[in-house]
Amino acid sequence: MRAAIWLLALFAVAAAVALFAGNNQGTITVFWPPWRVDLSLNLVLVILLVVFVLLHAALRALAALFSLPKQARQWRLQQKERTLHAALLDAMVQLISGRFSRARKAAQAALTQEKALSALGASLPQAQQVRVLSHLLAAESAQALQDKPARDAHLQQALNESADRTVLASPETREGVQLRAARWALEDRDAAAALARLEELPQGAQRRTLALRLRLKAARQDRRTLEALETARLLAKHRAFSEAAAQSIVRGLATELLAGAHDPAQLQRAWSELDANERQMPEVAIHAAQRMVALRGDLVLARGWLLPAWEQMVGNPRSLGDALRVKLARALEAGLDSVDAEWLARIESAQRNNPRDPNLQYLAGMACMKRQLWGKAQQLLMQAGLGLQDTDLYRRAWLALAYLAEDRNDTAQAAEAWKRAAQVESA
Repeated sequence: MRAAIWLLALFAVAAAVALFAGNNQGTITVFWPPWRVDLSLNLVLVILLVVFVLLHAALRALAALFSLPKQARQWRLQQKERTLHAALLDAMVQLISGRFSRARKAAQAALTQEKALSALGASLPQAQQVRVLSHLLAAESAQALQDKPARDAHLQQALNESADRTVLASPETREGVQLRAARWALEDRDAAAALARLEELPQGAQRRTLALRLRLKAARQDRRTLEALETARLLAKHRAFSEAAAQSIVRGLATELLAGAHDPAQLQRAWSELDANERQMPEVAIHAAQRMVALRGDLVLARGWLLPAWEQMVGNPRSLGDALRVKLARALEAGLDSVDAEWLARIESAQRNNPRDPNLQYLAGMACMKRQLWGKAQQLLMQAGLGLQDTDLYRRAWLALAYLAEDRNDTAQAAEAWKRAAQVESA
């Protein structure tokens, strides 16, 4: 389409020239005493056009001649800039390929080229970012080479460069340097320094997934369990982990938080720091109850913590593994001396609904023993002793049967029970 338009325009110009020049009878007379020159108007126009073209070409040639020094300088600057970017790329390639000494040399070469460009008066729009990245690559290489003085020197220079507000640069550059510094502090096992670096980040940057991952590691290293738990919740909310991994991490931190309590009051405060989902986790609730028993705290409160796990086990016996079922039985057994009628009814009902569950038989038998229901206790413990897989519960069941037999003066059965308990201890 464009070619057709140009062709039509060319024909129009040719037609106009033909109409104007074909019948043009005009002349131009030039008087130069004592001469007189008569020239055709068409010839004068052609001469003027030729003179204009020659003058324009001469001026262009002169301009090109005088611009040669400037073009030569521009070419030298372009070569140095290309060398600068090539050195920066080489530093990245050498770093990811594990050649840390070469990477550091390439990063230093990039810094040298940038200084040379600055000395020549060249102003690169991305000069600040180039300097920061070069220092960061050199620091990363020094970290890999365990050259901490060189790493700290390059890190400080990168921070100083990125903090210069007089030069237009993206804030992500400085945030990236701070995140790398936090990771290096973690590698040095300096969790406090890593947390301090993370605190220097803006609020928005602190909630990024990478920053939260670093904070989680640093808080765990520094034994800040509550902070680590809060960070793990945020990471789980951002789907930084798979659902199973997130539950495992949160469960472990919640358990660690409860284990750090040294008296019942601290344990209750730690329990109040957990959210509803964490309190519903059987592992967390069982650990909290066991910790309350160990601290000789309120066992009624501990049984209240265990109620969701108990209902889960009774409602779906396969929902809890064998290890958790054993731990739940031990936690409840520890408070049988003060158990109320409501819990006794729960234990008895669960045992009737699952008559072949040895853990429930053991728990119901120990509850009957505490209530001095000797006959029923003996029956349940005997059944439990034949089916228990956990060695500790097995031993405790036969010890209880031995005591019951001695109270009845049944020496033969007592000896048999002592023998079974002793076999477990010797094994």
